Amino acid sequence: MRIADLPHPDTAATRAAEEVLDRYAAPALAHHARRSWLWAAAIGDRLGLPYDAELLRVGALLHDLGLEEPFDSHRMSFEQAGGEVAWVFAAGAGWPAGRRDRLAAVIVAHMAASTDPEREPEGHLLRLSTGLDIAGSGYRELDPELRAEVLAALPRLDLADRFGACFTDQARRKPDSSAAASVRRGVLPALAANPLEG
Repeated sequence: MRIADLPHPDTAATRAAEEVLDRYAAPALAHHARRSWLWAAAIGDRLGLPYDAELLRVGALLHDLGLEEPFDSHRMSFEQAGGEVAWVFAAGAGWPAGRRDRLAAVIVAHMAASTDPEREPEGHLLRLSTGLDIAGSGYRELDPELRAEVLAALPRLDLADRFGACFTDQARRKPDSSAAASVRRGVLPALAANPLEG
């Protein structure tokens, strides 16, 4: 499998999400978002799971905006804050209210302990793909050719340090958040040991 074999929805919303990502995210986090989209599409293909490609791509591109200073909420978890930012983005893109709600739910779901692939396929795929990109979950199931191509096109840069610092900060300020729970469960060592880092 190659990147060209994956779906590439090219809509006003996906183009705007790319622009927002590049404006607000550090390069390592922007690459992480784009890899998360590609991993999600590849996992969806492997599982034969039908999903809304535009919704998933926009969700993947925007899923970590709640970690960025302009959108970081001191009262809610970063994925909830990111979901709210995405809802506003989708309203500006002219999406109907139900689709805005789905986009916010996709972003919140990426930090859930589990997701239902039948009811929320996009959230399920984003949860799996971000788990892969951050902690290496499911690494062996990746097509080696696709893995090499994606990492060459979107290198990891300083993701381990930058993402680790973001989650450490979230955990310190919001001890009841999903980020804090992830830190307690060992996401930082898993990030450093991720085979994708090699």
